[in-house]
Amino acid sequence: MTETSTTGPGTARRPVRQLLAASVGNAVEWYDWYAYTFLATYIAARIFPEESGSSLVPLLSTFAVFAVGFFMRPVGGLLMGAVADRHGRRAALTVTILLMGGSSLLVGLTPTYAAAGVLAPVVLVVARLLQGLSVGGEFAASTTFLVESAGPRRRGLFSSFQYVSTTAGQLAASGVAAALVAGLGEGRMESWGWRVPFLLGAVLSLVGFWIRRGAEETLREPAAGTGGPRPRLLDALRHHPRASLLICGITAGGTLAYYTWTSYLPTYAELNAGIDKADALLAGTLSLAFFALLQPVGGLLSDRYGRKPPLLFFGVGFALLAVPLLRSVGDSFGSLLLVQCAGMVLLTGFTSVSAAVNAEIFPARVRAAGIGFPYSLTVALFGGTAPYVGTLFKELGRPGLFPWYVSALCLVSAAVYLRLPETAHEELER
Repeated sequence: MTETSTTGPGTARRPVRQLLAASVGNAVEWYDWYAYTFLATYIAARIFPEESGSSLVPLLSTFAVFAVGFFMRPVGGLLMGAVADRHGRRAALTVTILLMGGSSLLVGLTPTYAAAGVLAPVVLVVARLLQGLSVGGEFAASTTFLVESAGPRRRGLFSSFQYVSTTAGQLAASGVAAALVAGLGEGRMESWGWRVPFLLGAVLSLVGFWIRRGAEETLREPAAGTGGPRPRLLDALRHHPRASLLICGITAGGTLAYYTWTSYLPTYAELNAGIDKADALLAGTLSLAFFALLQPVGGLLSDRYGRKPPLLFFGVGFALLAVPLLRSVGDSFGSLLLVQCAGMVLLTGFTSVSAAVNAEIFPARVRAAGIGFPYSLTVALFGGTAPYVGTLFKELGRPGLFPWYVSALCLVSAAVYLRLPETAHEELER
């Protein structure tokens, strides 16, 4: 790899700035995403009243909460990925951070149903559309940007910061929400306090925008007279169908395990083991901090020993251990924390290298869109539905089937990992 310039990728002249540009923006994106999750009950009380007198309100509520966020992500991955491939990674990163800042501001300024009627949920749905679009595009652009910014034998390390920053955003959202609830009390939180995290998110987005403006571009412009036409929207799917399917196979088990362990496990413990809600949330927070610390370690190991060993460690590990781990969740804080941390160790085999693996599959010309659409679609189908599938099994009286569902999908991904070519020590295709 050669040293990068504003028109050629390789080893970035300012690698710390590149990491900061991708990581800060990604953390802000996920701070906003998770803030909505943590504060959903307060938002619902002000925007979706139980007795609104309009049949549109519960419909819009369902659409906003369960569909818009996750299922706009594949659209964002495709559209923003195309922007990154046609106009550069930095341009796409700038668009995604501004989209998220605008959507966060829109949530913070959404009128209540009492003040604006059905317009209130409509505004919130629009904000969630923009959030989903932004988050889907963010992964496509920042994954590509991170890996292309890395030097030789550092792509795994750089890619690990995708989940370091995602986890940092989740922890920040949880911390801000908890501090506001404790400081303001229920009354003021329900009245206006729930808006504060989103207004703060809008300000943080401006900080991320400023940092990203100074980042180096990593997309190489073709030499004069040698380049073909810019890639069209569906070129990655049209010309690289096998690579697109590989992204789905690589991601399916990983995203289900990730959302099960980082988002659903506290609820799973409450529903199936009767653990106290406060203990479940504390165990989740501590395990997330532990998880963030593991990511660079996993990335460095993959740079030294290859991508397949950690991927197989995750896939085979979860296929064998998901059932006994989930069945061992008890009603004590210690047992839940142990299960969560054990799962986080296994999960790191996927999360710390997935960005590098995805980027190494596609050529630079269609890399961002090639990653963005199949990845986000798979997350929407398997990751975003994990809490609902787990709850559905519980409602059907078969909660024991959910661990087997996790195990089976991780086994499918493990079979994909087994057949992957090793790309860790090869030059990144330009």
